[in-house]
Amino acid sequence: MPDTTQKYTAKDWDDVRSAFAASIMVNTPLSSLAQNLDGPDWPVKGKEETPAAYLDLGYDEMVTMLTMKGMAASKADFLISLLKETLAFDNPFGEMVEQTQASAQKDNQLLKNLAKLGVPESFPMTLTALTPDTMQFCKLEKLSTLGEFCVFAQGMSQNVIVGGDFRRLLNALSHIDEKTLAECLPFRPGAHGLHLLEALVQASKSASPAVRAQQAADWFKEEFAAIEADILAGRSIQRHLMVLNNPDSERRAGEMLDLLLKDKMPKKRGLFGSLGRLFGK
Repeated sequence: MPDTTQKYTAKDWDDVRSAFAASIMVNTPLSSLAQNLDGPDWPVKGKEETPAAYLDLGYDEMVTMLTMKGMAASKADFLISLLKETLAFDNPFGEMVEQTQASAQKDNQLLKNLAKLGVPESFPMTLTALTPDTMQFCKLEKLSTLGEFCVFAQGMSQNVIVGGDFRRLLNALSHIDEKTLAECLPFRPGAHGLHLLEALVQASKSASPAVRAQQAADWFKEEFAAIEADILAGRSIQRHLMVLNNPDSERRAGEMLDLLLKDKMPKKRGLFGSLGRLFGK
C-alpha cells in the first residue's frame, strides 16, 4: 500500500497519466526527463523505463511496479512530479506541433479541391461508394470523414503504395476528375456539392440499402424534406428525379424513397402503387 505521508493521491496520478498520454515525450526515458529538469535523477536506467511503461497502470499498480523494481513507494511522488513538470515544459512543443498540423492542413491541395467542388470535409466515409476493402482500410486508419481522408492521403509517404478505390478517389480529388468522383461519391458532374438522389442510387447498390438510405436522408435533411413534401402531397417527383438523367438510376432512387416513406404513405396508394401520378406520366 502507498505511504500515507505521500504528497500525491490516486486522483493526481490519474490526472497526470491521462494528460501525459498525448505528450510527445511519452516514450522518452525517465532519466532523460529528470536531467532536462535539472532535478534528482530517476533511479532506474534503461530504454524501456519511460512514462509509457507506467501510464496504463492504476495508482496502486504503479506503486507496486516501483517497489518490484527496488524503489521505495515514495518514488510514486517523484514520478508524478516528474511527469507534471515535464508537461509544463512540453506544452510549448505541443502547441508547435498543433501549429505545424494546422499549417499542413491549410496547404492541403486535396482539401482545397474539396472546397472548389463544394464537397464538405465532414461528409462521412460511410456514405461513399468505396469498396468494403477500402472502407476497412479507412476504418483501421480512423478516417471517418472526407476531410480526414484528404489529410491522411496528403501526409502519406511517397513510398507507400495504395491501390483500389483509395487510389481512385485520391486521384479523382487530386485532378478533379468529376466522372470518377461521381463513381465514388454522391457527386453530380457539372454541379456543385453532393446530392441526396445520387446518394440513394449508391445506397441501392450497397450491402445494406435500407440503412444506407436512411443515413443519406439524415445527412441530406433539406433535400429529403423537399422531396418528402412533394410525395406526401401527391405531386409529381419527376422534376426531382430527372436530374439523374438515367432511367435505371431514377428507378433506384425512387425505390429508396419508397423504402424511406412507406410508413407515411396511405396503404392503398403507396409510392409505387401510383407511379404514373407521382412521376407525372
